[in-house]
Amino acid sequence: MKFESVFVTGGAGYCGSYLVPQLLSKGYKVTVYDIMYFGNEFLPKENPNLTLIEGDIRNTAKIQEFCRNHDVFVSLACISNDASFELDENLSTSVNLDAFEPMVLAAKTSGIKRFIYASSSSVYGVSDEPNVTEDHPLVPLTLYNKYKGVCESLLQKHTTNDFVGVTFRPATVCGYAPRQRLDLSVNILTNHAVNKNHITVFGGDQLRPNLHIKDYCEVVDILLNAPDEKIQNEVFNAGFQNMSIKDIAILAKRVVEEEFPDKSDIKITTTSSDDNRSYHINSDKIKRILGFVPKYSVEFAIRELCGAFREGKLPNSFDNDDYFNVRRLKRIQAI
Repeated sequence: MKFESVFVTGGAGYCGSYLVPQLLSKGYKVTVYDIMYFGNEFLPKENPNLTLIEGDIRNTAKIQEFCRNHDVFVSLACISNDASFELDENLSTSVNLDAFEPMVLAAKTSGIKRFIYASSSSVYGVSDEPNVTEDHPLVPLTLYNKYKGVCESLLQKHTTNDFVGVTFRPATVCGYAPRQRLDLSVNILTNHAVNKNHITVFGGDQLRPNLHIKDYCEVVDILLNAPDEKIQNEVFNAGFQNMSIKDIAILAKRVVEEEFPDKSDIKITTTSSDDNRSYHINSDKIKRILGFVPKYSVEFAIRELCGAFREGKLPNSFDNDDYFNVRRLKRIQAI
């Protein structure tokens, strides 16, 4: 283990809720810094190596105070995805853009050795390229996409030999986590197939890259342990299967019908969509340089979610705001 202590902003979010227990199980001391919009009861609070700090990343002085004496800063916190972003542009700009560079400088000043930034493969927007690599121009369709790309450059501006910065661009995450989201493509379609017996596909031809949450966390672990010279100022795509929304729906129908054989035939309805994001990412670079090979397929994610529904782990999957970022932010009137 190259480092001992990890500071995670957004550690009580969807990805953080799986990553934090994994880091603790590997022996890291972990501090979660999160505004706790979705609570934190799902985190292993009994673990003596876990510290929870309720805080806003816009409070730079507080970040600087609490990230001292940590080796690595993992930046997950943001107003996540386009729909949440458009809910309140001022909130999203202040969190996703304005707070970022001061946060990087706070980490650097506090003696952080390595800064890992979770960007997004949505920075590519729409592309007809058969394989979108990290060198592809960023063509953001939304401010969410745009700010993710801008922040990558802001991090690179401040790196030094003693402050190593690396960015990864994850595909759309799927699968089960302690703080579940059901507003991401694979998870949405599975929820509808299991609990409505009917999937509505908006558009359908849009290509989306997908990444299981377990593989997402494996990427972070690899970036924690990689040699400085392999990752300094690098950007890595991180995706597994590129699939159209229509094909994900067809797969969800088949798998759910297998998992719940007493179900009647699941209907798929197609309608128009104003979400035109479509791109096919190539993740060869992270395999070539860091040896990352994803293990968990979209089918695995669907079966895993079926198991969670069967075991009653995801009650009220359409009515509980905790599964849906936009609805939750609206209800608590986040500012």
